[in-house]
Formats: sequence, structure tokens, C-alpha cells
Amino acid sequence: MRAIVQRVSRAKVTVGETVTGQIPRGLVVLLGVTHNDGKSDADYLVDKVVNLRVFDDSEGKMNLSLVDIGGGLLIVSQFTLYGDTRRGRRPSFINAAPGAASEALYDYFVDKARETINLVETGQFGAMMDVELVNDGPVTIMLDSEKSF
Repeated sequence: MRAIVQRVSRAKVTVGETVTGQIPRGLVVLLGVTHNDGKSDADYLVDKVVNLRVFDDSEGKMNLSLVDIGGGLLIVSQFTLYGDTRRGRRPSFINAAPGAASEALYDYFVDKARETINLVETGQFGAMMDVELVNDGPVTIMLDSEKSF
């Protein structure tokens, strides 16, 4: 399981004309699932994301987490995180888990995040989405589940 985490001052996801998720200050997580991922991978990444100390404290040092600041979390499914471009110019997505398996693990990730964070918003799994965000910093961190190492 792989996540791109961006610290944002605001973000939203739109499908067509409908806003499916919107947060003020917080984190946007682009989440990808591969074939051998399971609930333990999601548990690991949720814990990492919500406790990642990427927000400034009173001295301007990144010492605070999403839990500490009470920020929002916007989670967007992103199978393209497993795009392989080593051969040719068109990405291969063979490393991305099939839709049904990915969606079940994505939903589990969202549910686990909601156990800790009050404001958790999402995109729409499998839909063509417009993601708008203001990356604060910019701060962007890539996380992989334990099995990825």
C-alpha cells in the first residue's frame, strides 16, 4: 500500500459538478493498493498518516500531527501510484490491485481513519475526479506500508 501525503491549507474533490469531499487545513492522502496488501498494511499507514508530525508548532518546527491540530483528512483513491514506467512510455498498472480488492481496502482505510480523525472526507472510488488543493509549505511525503521495504 502506498500513500502520497500532502499538507494543505484547503482541498476538495469534485466528480462532475458535485463536491464529494472538502477539508480546511489538514492532509490529503492519495492512496494506492497493490496485490498483496491487507488490513495490516492499512492499519500501519493510517497510524503513520494521522500521527505524522508535519505541522508547525509555536516555534515553527514540524512537531505536530493531524491529531494534534484537529485538522481534516481528505482520502482519494489513486491506482496510478503503482504505475510502472520502466519500459516504454505508457505506464503499466499491472502492480495495482483489481478494483474490488482495492475498493474494500480503501474503504477499510477510510473507516480506520474515522476512528481517530473527526473530519475525514473522500473522493469517489473509481470515478474521474478533479482534486484541488493548496499544498502548504509545500510539504509532500511518500509512505509505503511495511511490506514495501
